[in-house]
Amino acid sequence: MNREEFLKQLGVAALLTCTGGTLFSCSQNDPAPTNVDFTLDLTTGQNSALNTVGGSVSANGVIVARLSTTEFVALSRSCTHEGTGVTYRSNQKDFYCSNHGARFSTTGAVLQGPAKTSLRRYNTELAGSSLRVFS
Repeated sequence: MNREEFLKQLGVAALLTCTGGTLFSCSQNDPAPTNVDFTLDLTTGQNSALNTVGGSVSANGVIVARLSTTEFVALSRSCTHEGTGVTYRSNQKDFYCSNHGARFSTTGAVLQGPAKTSLRRYNTELAGSSLRVFS
């Protein structure tokens, strides 16, 4: 191999390395837990925020928020952009990632990037003071 061929191959390898790294670092991921099935006791202090409309708690990789007196929502807690934990903002009625400003609706849909993938939504079922969260 002569010097010119070597430099061309070196340039192509460098370009692929740089491009591959950039694509990887900006890739979307889905860190959402699977096979979710747990129950939150709303009489305990750690879950008491769910007794108030607008309250939220995180458990088992899921964030649960009380949207109204009869409606709860459970979404994967990790932002689909880079995995930072999202928080529920009751005044805006959205889920917010403080890392890069991504916003998600109460259905998990992306409202504002950089995230491009929705948060996974889980089922909820209230029975007395027990809230079941399941896939």
